[in-house]
Amino acid sequence: MHTTTALHPAGLRWALGAALLTGAALFTATEAHAGRSCEAAKPPPAKSIERGMQLAERTSQALDATGAQVVMLGRAGQDLSKYGLRYSHLGWAYKTPEGPWRVAHKLNECGTAVGHVYRQGLGEFFLDDLWRYEAVWAVPTPEVQQRLLVLLQDKGRTKALNQPAYSMVSYVWGTKYQQSNQWALETLAAAMEPATVNSREQAQAWLKFKGYEPTTLKIGPLTRMGGRVGSANIAFDDHPNDKRFSDRIETVTVDSMLVWLQRAQLGAAPATLVLK
Repeated sequence: MHTTTALHPAGLRWALGAALLTGAALFTATEAHAGRSCEAAKPPPAKSIERGMQLAERTSQALDATGAQVVMLGRAGQDLSKYGLRYSHLGWAYKTPEGPWRVAHKLNECGTAVGHVYRQGLGEFFLDDLWRYEAVWAVPTPEVQQRLLVLLQDKGRTKALNQPAYSMVSYVWGTKYQQSNQWALETLAAAMEPATVNSREQAQAWLKFKGYEPTTLKIGPLTRMGGRVGSANIAFDDHPNDKRFSDRIETVTVDSMLVWLQRAQLGAAPATLVLK
């Protein structure tokens, strides 16, 4: 689904945005980001705020129309086209009893190798210096939605599999680090098998059983060295040597999760909404 819409007057925009912005962090943290570059903190331009809020409003309407209680929701925070990827970051969006949608997702504290789990409104989710004003979502099956909703309403269970040590390219089957999309994927496993999945290792075993396949990024040694030296939130030492030294970096991406959710018959094909 694609849409091009006219902007609302500023006053109405902020009134509509109140419900979209309301959200509470599960942890208190500094500037936190995922799926985009981490530059020095600066106030976003007014145009970016307006378009982010517009995308949030339209996405809220589109999600309401699905009749779903929980969806996998992604955004395009960075340009990853050189890796053949369209989206950079996702979380689990769920409908609250009060009406607004909330998104549970993991964010990296800027300038650090630490990540925490947050609950935010759609406005906050889409006000993160987007590369492209586009939302993507996939509606899980009713059973998956119900299991996820139970977990997402429990703050303890929502953060249970969070590994604070953060790397943007963490190894898909490793536990030393964990990036944002990896948290979302492993949390799905915990929701689906609450009696048997109590650790990241158990979550990954379930995901292997269900046929999840990560994205393999082609990243050469010079790029790896530059990333590791220049960014606190990039590390490659958790990847097996045979893969790392052959420039094969296997990690969890939004694109791979969307494909897998449908292939594993855990959800529907993705839908998109684009502001032009």
